[in-house]
Amino acid sequence: MKKYNLDFDKLNTDAVLVTDEYNIRYLSGFRGGEAVLFISPQNNVLITDSRYTEEAENESDFTVCEWNRNNRITDILNEYIKNEGIEKLGYEDKALLCSDYFKYREKLTGIKEWIPLGESLNVLRQIKTDKELEFLRKAEEIGDIAFGKVLEILKPKMTELEVAAELEYQMKKNGAEGLSFDTIAASGINSSMPHAIPSNKKLENGDFLTLDFGCRYNGYCSDMTRTVVIGKASEKQKEIYNIVLKANLEAEKIIRAGLMCREVDKAARDIITKAGYGSCFGHGLGHSVGLFIHESPALNTSDKTILMPNMIETIEPGIYIKGFGGVRIEDMVIVTKDRHENLSHSPKELIEV
Repeated sequence: MKKYNLDFDKLNTDAVLVTDEYNIRYLSGFRGGEAVLFISPQNNVLITDSRYTEEAENESDFTVCEWNRNNRITDILNEYIKNEGIEKLGYEDKALLCSDYFKYREKLTGIKEWIPLGESLNVLRQIKTDKELEFLRKAEEIGDIAFGKVLEILKPKMTELEVAAELEYQMKKNGAEGLSFDTIAASGINSSMPHAIPSNKKLENGDFLTLDFGCRYNGYCSDMTRTVVIGKASEKQKEIYNIVLKANLEAEKIIRAGLMCREVDKAARDIITKAGYGSCFGHGLGHSVGLFIHESPALNTSDKTILMPNMIETIEPGIYIKGFGGVRIEDMVIVTKDRHENLSHSPKELIEV
């Protein structure tokens, strides 16, 4: 497990309480999720129950403590707080439920200040290690394979639910341990909804079919979107598709370390806006991906984060027209010093099936 030396002076804390499941895994190596971490200059402690203690001991070099009805989480924490003289405790205000926060405040003795950590721990995950990039490449490769297999069987009268199920089957058959998120398979007028839920609607000739899917490999997520046409595309469909493709390619052309996130978003958004469809592109251009499907930083109109080598970003411009349909094309890329590495290898030219 990689060691992370938290800067407690910078965090303005004596110790931190980690409750976000992705930060728990990132910092400790433990995959079980149902745990809390107590990290101080003196101790790295993982607290979980008897269902997970053996797993935790195998996966993490943290000190593993078992909680139960006679030795609750707050009892264990109080012992460390007392022994170390902890007075300022950092907590993940963006992840901790209000009810749990008030429970900890009531039960933990000796804490004089509760310090909200905001994004302080999340940003540790922004720049990926070589091992993380290896897992992300593999996850996206599995998605590429699944998309290719689904293209072979797409036909009218299949339902959106059947298409989604086939994508998920192919990802798991080829090594995925699970899904990054609920698969999107949206056809016809449903494709105008960026996050449409697959339904019993049947594919028809002339439909756009937007497929947004991803899987997890060793905990790391993939994310890809491709839009195809069932049968022959109309001239209007070709126009919309090619505008989105142009925006996708322009963003990929310029993305590199040293740019602000919002500059990459603007490059793609300007193309769609100049084509007259600016109001039909409401979401950000992309987001980072890692243990969680939506990580920071994001490619949107307001994020001023400077991109750095080994950050991961999706590039997913779209145009969505109510009553007509929509197109989204999404790749996942590694930011490099001079440009990028595209992890998505499925074709992006308009496919008619």
